[in-house]
Amino acid sequence: MHLVPPIKNIKSRKVRSVLTANIDALSWEEAIARIVSSGAAHESRYVCICNVHSVVTATMDPEFMKAVNDADMATPDGAPIAWALRKLGFPSQERINGPDLMWRYLEEAQRLKHKVFFYGSTNATLARLCVSIARCFPHLKVGGTYSPPFRPLSDEEDNAEVAMINRSRANVVFVGLGCPKQEKWMAAHRGRINAVMIGVGAAFDYHSGAVARAPIWWQRNGLEWLYRLASEPRRLFKRYLITNTLFIVGFSRQLLMEKMRRRRAVLP
Repeated sequence: MHLVPPIKNIKSRKVRSVLTANIDALSWEEAIARIVSSGAAHESRYVCICNVHSVVTATMDPEFMKAVNDADMATPDGAPIAWALRKLGFPSQERINGPDLMWRYLEEAQRLKHKVFFYGSTNATLARLCVSIARCFPHLKVGGTYSPPFRPLSDEEDNAEVAMINRSRANVVFVGLGCPKQEKWMAAHRGRINAVMIGVGAAFDYHSGAVARAPIWWQRNGLEWLYRLASEPRRLFKRYLITNTLFIVGFSRQLLMEKMRRRRAVLP
């Protein structure tokens, strides 16, 4: 077992709370470097990729909030979360999103001869994902893929999955179970899986070609959520309407409280 103290104890880690979720302020280079370093040592760690839905869910689900706040790294996935960190004192903060984080790490993994494992989604999506990855990264070492049952696992089944992943000697395990399931799963398996676990949400669907991703211009201008909404309006309308509204109200209140705190601090 390769359990180590959480990265949050490292002094260089810069974290700010967005609503109730602790999010790392960091660059792309820092994010990839942390994953590479911990993965090379087979440290049992996990990374959460946090968008508006994640941050709002954390205010309503104590178990999920604990999973995010106990993570070894939580990146600002959505453009509003990166914007929030900029407002909270990190003016150069970029969006560190799941699909791009996965792809950038795969480039490094191929160069460094690291091994990866893909856990989640469906067998069909995983098969298409492997074809796509082999085309782009022909020398990448893939330790395995696994689509778990869409039901709670017995202890025996869970232990068998852990053993299978550890036998693969993967440095990084990409987890595509969707929010909040993947974050809770990673939190429950830190200390058991000897790799860095990264919850990447819909990245499997994007990189396999199962779901079309927004064009680059939309991504760079913080409109990827709008593209997704236009693609799946029935499924996503209520979610975006509720979570975006709650985020705007909640973070506006947080900013107001922050300004009041700073004002009191400078008063004689």
